[in-house]
Amino acid sequence: MKVLKWLDDNFEETLLIILLVCITCLMGVQVFCRYILNNSLTWSEELTRYLFIYMCFISISYCIKKWISIKIDQFINLFSNKAYVYLQLILNIILFVFFLYLSVHAYIFLIQSIQSDQLSPALQLPMYYVQFAPLLGFGLATIRSFQQVVLEMHKKKKKKWVREGAE
Repeated sequence: MKVLKWLDDNFEETLLIILLVCITCLMGVQVFCRYILNNSLTWSEELTRYLFIYMCFISISYCIKKWISIKIDQFINLFSNKAYVYLQLILNIILFVFFLYLSVHAYIFLIQSIQSDQLSPALQLPMYYVQFAPLLGFGLATIRSFQQVVLEMHKKKKKKWVREGAE
């Protein structure tokens, strides 16, 4: 249970930090090789781009988990606390269905990528490694949005009509 709790609390943050450190180190080595050794690495920019793609998709679920996405607060604040909880629940259900839909299509995209046997230009890496990123990101976002639905249902059941900023 401790492992699951830790993963629930830290999974996205840990992955994002690891990816950011890798990107920073790769770009640092690339700059050193290019300007100090006058010998540029041919593969570092491609790998950095792929790591950045993973960061972008993983950050979707991180934003859902932390509830730090773009919101229309002025519109939501027009409603009472009770209506606010219902609106949050409806929004989270819509997000869950949306990310579930995207996950299915990301899976289909990944299967097509596996069947194509395409390789990346510099690394000769199978492109399905890169094209797994949407499935990972949308899958995590589906899980996090489902967690938000459960949380909102729990708030509704407990009649906690409190907004996030007021807690």
